[in-house]
Amino acid sequence: MDLQKLRSDIPEVEEKLFFNSAGSSLMPNSVVNRMLDYIKEEQLEGGYFIGQKYADELTHFYREAALLINCEANNIAFAASATDAYMKALSSFNFNIGDTILTSENDYISNQLAFISLRERYRINIVRARNNEFGDLDLNDFETQIKKHSPALVSITHIPSSSGLIQPVEEVGKLCTKYDIWYLLDACQSVGHIKVDVKKIGCDFLSATGRKFLRGPRGTGFLFVSDEALASNLKPLFLDMRGAQWTSFDNYTITTSAKRYEHWEFGYASQLGLKEAIKYANEVGASNIEKRNLQLSTKLRDGFENIPGINVMDFGSKLGSIVTINSEKEPLVNIEQKLKSNKVFYSVGFKGNALIDFTNKGIDWVVRFSPHYFNTEKEIDQLLDLLY
Repeated sequence: MDLQKLRSDIPEVEEKLFFNSAGSSLMPNSVVNRMLDYIKEEQLEGGYFIGQKYADELTHFYREAALLINCEANNIAFAASATDAYMKALSSFNFNIGDTILTSENDYISNQLAFISLRERYRINIVRARNNEFGDLDLNDFETQIKKHSPALVSITHIPSSSGLIQPVEEVGKLCTKYDIWYLLDACQSVGHIKVDVKKIGCDFLSATGRKFLRGPRGTGFLFVSDEALASNLKPLFLDMRGAQWTSFDNYTITTSAKRYEHWEFGYASQLGLKEAIKYANEVGASNIEKRNLQLSTKLRDGFENIPGINVMDFGSKLGSIVTINSEKEPLVNIEQKLKSNKVFYSVGFKGNALIDFTNKGIDWVVRFSPHYFNTEKEIDQLLDLLY
């Protein structure tokens, strides 16, 4: 990587310590400039005309997203966020009383809330496979739960927001294939962070966001829909004229591609911004990004391990570039004051956002740092010195 060039694409990057790419990362100049140029043209000539003018470029988004996760453009739908994509995918399934959703103990809060809402409305069951002694998803227990409950859907979060744990999504995919179960993957924290290959994973749906490790604009994301899901006529609960054609008074014909999961109206400038962000990531290379992120996060995690009173709260055999800590020596308010006064960008996770994970760990909060490939070793050292 040409780190100097990468950092030159970020205004004022030297004036802060930015470690919040798991929240909302820093956009490259090319992303911002493309969006601004498009908005200015919309201002002069209106959204319809400019949308038609750049119709071909807008299709490049689907090709870039497909290249990123190893699928075809036909399998990609634009979304307003990862949650928007995830909920549309979840709405595809006709749950019956007694059906089971099988998930893990390390899931995203919004997904869990959706499951609980489905249980209230349709009386489905939520089963959470346990972790093993190392903090990983216990695949033996996962298969046992599959045999016991014959779930209608398996849903896993690739990397939870509450820690750096990378879950064994390919192994889960093999189990879903073996037992013929639909598989929905929340890749909100993994796409743009590590290499993601839907063919190796074997998922039927994958939801991703633009604002985090992909370094795109807020209010963007995408959904992958497998060929099998498309051929099986799975579709979102609520369609609009982007997803189907109204063919008679009481009938419609579904769009054959993943665009059946899109709405007709969305921000074209945002879609172009996300296209530029994905293109940027593709040019840097997902494998290069993953390797660099592993180097940075390992250095940071090892450094925290050597600071008295600081507890690293990431458990599991495979960890990514989300590093979470709790402190025995200082209250949260003191740590935050120190970070803010030194222009450190970070996030705080509270128990209510990761109820099972934090209950198991016996904590109420973590401070979360998420270094990304544009960060430097010097910045890691500065952060460690600050909290020593």
